[in-house]
Amino acid sequence: MLTWSLVMTSPLQSDLLLSLLAQAIPRLESHFSALPEMDSASDLATHDAMTDVLGQVADRMADNFPYFHPMYIGQMLKAPHPVAKAAYALAQSINPNNHARDGGRASSEMEIEAVAGLARMFGLPQHLGHLTSGGTFANLEALWVAGQLHPGKRILASQQAHYTHSRITSVLQLPFASVPSDTAGRMDLTALEDELRKGGVGTVVATLGTTALGAVDPLHEILALQARYGFRIHVDAAYGGYFRLIADQLDPSASAAFLAIHHADSIVVDPHKHGLQPYGCGCILFRDPAVGRLYSHNSPYTYFTSSQLHLGEISLECSRAGAAAVALWATQRLLPLVPGGEFAQGLAASRRAALEFDRRLRTDGRFLGLSAIRPELDIVVWQVVADALAESSRRAQSIFDQAAAANLHLALVQLPVAFFWENPDNRFAKGDIVTCLRSVLMKPEHEAWLERIWDVLRDSTDKALA
Repeated sequence: MLTWSLVMTSPLQSDLLLSLLAQAIPRLESHFSALPEMDSASDLATHDAMTDVLGQVADRMADNFPYFHPMYIGQMLKAPHPVAKAAYALAQSINPNNHARDGGRASSEMEIEAVAGLARMFGLPQHLGHLTSGGTFANLEALWVAGQLHPGKRILASQQAHYTHSRITSVLQLPFASVPSDTAGRMDLTALEDELRKGGVGTVVATLGTTALGAVDPLHEILALQARYGFRIHVDAAYGGYFRLIADQLDPSASAAFLAIHHADSIVVDPHKHGLQPYGCGCILFRDPAVGRLYSHNSPYTYFTSSQLHLGEISLECSRAGAAAVALWATQRLLPLVPGGEFAQGLAASRRAALEFDRRLRTDGRFLGLSAIRPELDIVVWQVVADALAESSRRAQSIFDQAAAANLHLALVQLPVAFFWENPDNRFAKGDIVTCLRSVLMKPEHEAWLERIWDVLRDSTDKALA
């Protein structure tokens, strides 16, 4: 049993969090005991009034899906680790700002150390990087650097890449082209080379863990094309990045892609996904530290008490929550990012759950799994069998509703029908879209809960199709 596999519904986690803070807060306060006493701003409001407002917050927050619970398998959401929540709350006693060292002295150092830990996980021999508010802004920085180095050149990404890449390039006023994907949801290399032959490509975005399928673009093969055509490679591993720790347990293509990730020019990963962190916590890493020169700026009002490079000098963002860095540092201190470690074991458990869930779906005649591959990470998608696509989509919606009524929360996704049929017998057009069901089994608890999840899905399907 993984010791960090704690569910928010357990009263032990609330007790644990309060216990951790009850011991840590006085320890932090003791370091500032020489300061003159002052009235707290909270004295402006009465204890009863604050209690009442927090009670209202608790009631309002009940209007949410139970993202923290193993029966929630819909989107890329799970609870932060207790030590991350405690460290974040403790840091908020100071409320550091990691834009500059004067605003977050300790938290800036902790960010540097935590980011270095992520770089080591990817096998980068050297790096320049920092935390961001999330993957979108991290990807923006990567493509901004790409545009600075190759102004006016095109950015290419797969049709299954996150939609924000086309938005980001629009903001940056860089030309963008979408490359078709194959029936496994990976970037089609033949289509990619067709675009490369046209010329004018500055950067190719390889996605290691697409949002819909968890598909892994063949980075190792894209690197071979880079040697011939000379473009930058940006890896969007916002979702899948941590699977580098269990690359040896993935299928061959995905394993080869993760093992080649250190050759990429830039990498994005989101610790607030698999990294057990509160929102928002993204990270951008560059293989060549020399790109830091592109961030150069003069700011007459920036802090001057430190001669060392501060994180605001290598970031497009200014104010950034130092508490996010503290929480990440604490989590990596407790659960080091090493193959075979406790953190890696949690990823392995999620993948095993996804593979078993996919196996069960394929043995049920009412469902179709992906025709080309089994799950590459821990995301599972399936189509409901029907004679017409409209009826298949309707059945998926009905199963979704029935499962939610039984406290099993899935997701819906629209995908090309070609992903599910090897030989459609001219029944469907190649570009036809069908609404499918999707699950993200990203909590280590999902392996232990899979039997119950399956029972609820089976019963919900019986009711929906009755």
